[in-house]
Amino acid sequence: MNSNIIPKEAYQAIMLNGHPMLDVRAPIEFNKGAFPSSSNSPLMQDSERQRVGTCYKKQGQEAAIALGHSLVQGKIKQQRVDAWLAFINQYPNAYLYCFRGGLRSQLSQQWLKEAGIDIPYVEGGYKAMRQYLIDTIDNAHPKQPVFILSGITGSGKTDFLLNRSEAIDLEGYAHHRGSSFGCYHEAQPSQINFENQLAIALLKHHNRNEKCLLIEDESFLIGRSAIPKSFYEGMQTANILVLDESEEARLTRLLNEYVHKMHSGYVERLGEEAGFSAFSLYLTQSITSIRKRLGNQLHNEFQSIIAYALNAQLQQNNTLAHLEWISLLLTRYYDPMYRYQLEQKKTRVIFKGSHQAIHQWLNDYQK
Repeated sequence: MNSNIIPKEAYQAIMLNGHPMLDVRAPIEFNKGAFPSSSNSPLMQDSERQRVGTCYKKQGQEAAIALGHSLVQGKIKQQRVDAWLAFINQYPNAYLYCFRGGLRSQLSQQWLKEAGIDIPYVEGGYKAMRQYLIDTIDNAHPKQPVFILSGITGSGKTDFLLNRSEAIDLEGYAHHRGSSFGCYHEAQPSQINFENQLAIALLKHHNRNEKCLLIEDESFLIGRSAIPKSFYEGMQTANILVLDESEEARLTRLLNEYVHKMHSGYVERLGEEAGFSAFSLYLTQSITSIRKRLGNQLHNEFQSIIAYALNAQLQQNNTLAHLEWISLLLTRYYDPMYRYQLEQKKTRVIFKGSHQAIHQWLNDYQK
């Protein structure tokens, strides 16, 4: 019997420690979802896996295994083993896994053993570890008090959260700021990877014995990332802390977020000219995404102001003209929407204050 198997009881330690893992599933499986500490080096490529799967359905396991061996042999087999050996050379204590901890794990382990390396595989594979993380999310809320950090757009909620050890940054895991202008230069993670990162953050939070959980006030969707239903439902009953910030500070922060950071990011990736074009498109498309809520007349007004600001930026290297449309966005769109939403949950608001005041409130709560 194979004794070189990592049992399910080790899942928590694997996730908490970010233990390096070799994922031998096909790339299509890995891209749908994986774990932050894993690297993909497949036993079979997508087309090979598809052929073996079809064979399994039509002719059974024995025929599928025989086909798999015929597809991955000789130089191809050696290339894959060499890739695994290179990874293990970098991470000597690594584990490996496939989808269920079955044939692919056992075969990969066997080939590596023939090459002189005895590496353990994880019991249950990806499927069981993924279920462990889903259960972590589903069971998160009853473990300690939850506070929701609310605040009008530009009040610096994310900046606040990043300074608190009891906070979970949902927008960080979703790689999106949660608003119509909230996208970043890089794509958002897959839904599964968003959930996996959230679950691991919750495990680490619980392991630190924090006295409460602090989360930003979010809609069900953060960009295209959906907060898991059970977790989101728990957020809807939590007490709320409201962050106050001056309009001047909000405008300065949003100018930096929407204009300076986004422009420099595009230029860094694409070069000066193409970067500016991509940045311009980001602004105009973001406004267009809320056209129905703004109405045609106001939408067109925004587009004119943005075009003027972009021209001033391009011709004079001056970004201050952007403050006009940002200010209008706050007064005509974000602020009314925020006030309406906060009114619906006013019975749950237990404290309002500045950054400093809420830091103090949380520190006092945890004494």
